[in-house]
Amino acid sequence: MSLERLPLVRKTGDEALHADGRTVGGSLLEFWRWSASDLMSNATRGVLAEYIVHRAIDGADDAIRQEWDAFDLITHDGIRLEVKSAAFIQSWHQRRESAIRFRIPKTKAWSADNNKHEPLSKRQADVYVFALLHERDAPDPLNVQHWTFYVMAARVLDARSRSQHSITLASLEREAQAVATFETLLGAIGAVARTI
Repeated sequence: MSLERLPLVRKTGDEALHADGRTVGGSLLEFWRWSASDLMSNATRGVLAEYIVHRAIDGADDAIRQEWDAFDLITHDGIRLEVKSAAFIQSWHQRRESAIRFRIPKTKAWSADNNKHEPLSKRQADVYVFALLHERDAPDPLNVQHWTFYVMAARVLDARSRSQHSITLASLEREAQAVATFETLLGAIGAVARTI
């Protein structure tokens, strides 16, 4: 039995739930619908934000998200990206809008190839993209016009005198090196990367 890293294979959604080849009802697409239809939930919205950034940077159509990679995405130019997501409105009943705060702790990179952590904590990405679902009245996470992207180099986060573990929207509005739309995000990432 091999315990090496399993190869990832991009799925179509047509794959069936089965018992040793005999279908038992249900498909991978049905699982995706069941598990990920609440696009406003924090976890699903975060993955969707990564996908939106992936599309904005012209990511490969056949790419597969790597759940435990040290960083979220990489551009064609080799810029490592970390994507963080937040929204004012959540899928649950709220008494007030959510305060916007993004977690940015340093981490110990983990490798799926050898199942080991790096010894030192640091920021694994070159550039951070803070994706804010800014629409308040009727937010639609699939509408890229409802998102604002704040872009900062990791070195700028490292140099902050305030918290190294989180950053608020007010701080981002003061400190971000670029604020972008979906259409301008790739250029903003490139401009910020040139400051590294």
